[in-house]
Amino acid sequence: MLEHSTSPPESASEKGAGGIHQKREQILQGAMRIFLTLGYASTSMDRVAAEAGVSKQTIYSHFQDKEGLFKALMERVTIDRVRDLFGAVEDLSGEPESVLPRFATVLLTVMADEDYVSLLRLIIAESARFPELAQLYTRTVIQRGRHLLAHYFSSRPELEIADPEATAQLFIGSLVAYVLAQKILQGEQTIPIERDRIINSLVDLVLTPQNAPVTRSLNH
Repeated sequence: MLEHSTSPPESASEKGAGGIHQKREQILQGAMRIFLTLGYASTSMDRVAAEAGVSKQTIYSHFQDKEGLFKALMERVTIDRVRDLFGAVEDLSGEPESVLPRFATVLLTVMADEDYVSLLRLIIAESARFPELAQLYTRTVIQRGRHLLAHYFSSRPELEIADPEATAQLFIGSLVAYVLAQKILQGEQTIPIERDRIINSLVDLVLTPQNAPVTRSLNH
């Protein structure tokens, strides 16, 4: 339920394009610290407002409610960073041999970021009590990435991909699983594997024609 605030409205100094961007970033930085310290359930808009040094009304004017704030935080840590690193990520174009390694490298670079890993750890920890957080992450990050990649696969008939959406899911899911195993489950200390090996193998799988002869039957 939305928390109501009796805090004063946003001041004149907080208005204007530059001021709005600065205030939004200030709120997000404060929210990140509180969410990671207290968890989603125990985070209140009062605590975020105090940490960010703004009024609750200012937070509501930017993000509406706690879910909106958390979603914006995920976008900042994930999607916005992908866009910054990859350039025109909304319009993938070019040859698969160069596009796919770049796409995978950017995603892994973002997902290996300390803020991203911390946020992902929080989502996993809270997902049993608040499944909507995991659903929000899936819609905001995985679904959007899958849509971008599936659209690209559909535009490259020479790849002979029968199910672009499923292939995009496998591609992105493999990268997420790599980060989970290495960063969350301490795989870097127990079963380390180089990032480039994962990327190269994924790209090879996609570039291999789907009608290539199968050497081993799944039915024994």
